[in-house]
Amino acid sequence: MKPFLILQLRPETEAADDEFRAFLEKGGLGEGEVRRIRLDREPLPGDLDLHDFSGVIVGGGPGCVSDPPEEKDPLEARIEAEIMGLMPEITGEDFPFLGCCYGIGVLGAHLGGPGAVSKERWGEKVGPSPCRLTDAGARDPLLAGVAEKFNAFVGHKEALQLLPGGCAHLVQSPACPFQMVRYGRNVYATQFHPEADGDVFELRIRVYKGHGYFAPEGAEALIETCRAAEVTEPVKILRNFVARYRSA
Repeated sequence: MKPFLILQLRPETEAADDEFRAFLEKGGLGEGEVRRIRLDREPLPGDLDLHDFSGVIVGGGPGCVSDPPEEKDPLEARIEAEIMGLMPEITGEDFPFLGCCYGIGVLGAHLGGPGAVSKERWGEKVGPSPCRLTDAGARDPLLAGVAEKFNAFVGHKEALQLLPGGCAHLVQSPACPFQMVRYGRNVYATQFHPEADGDVFELRIRVYKGHGYFAPEGAEALIETCRAAEVTEPVKILRNFVARYRSA
């Protein structure tokens, strides 16, 4: 079979390794079924051919696509440029893509242009967010078997401010309306983290305690909230993506 391409943006090794493990475990993937590229350590190969892969999965990261260019860390700016450089081919060919958290910012910025993603509205505190399927979401194959209402783990400073042309709105929440979208038939992005459970978010809370997502003194309370939350449905989205696009 063709492997899935997993692109990771986190420069923090502990968080990156844990995210990769979560993608494998929650997606039902073996290490031989993926190609992992940590973009903080290596650039995208110049001869990368998307058609060598079953699909692309993009993880989260501490960067924000809406930050002014002069305020971006040089490493984060390079990583963003490389991901953005793939988006014309992905959307142009309707190539299977699942962008998680940072991925919805990348897709929104690519399709909607300046202002489509910003910190103006709908950033969410770290923790579980109550989500609900839209009518389009209830009919989408990636949401097959997912409950109409469910909790998902979030933590983001910026958000999609409008639905770009060509996108279907699949999942919403009161605090952040655009929790999951689809462009064309095969390009998906979520604001929440479909790979995350309480253990994953505990580690991220500890790793990113000083990154401005929350007051550092509130870390332990956030960990308790995440551990107590019932978050069971988002993983089905990741498994459905793998099952739908896994090639023989």
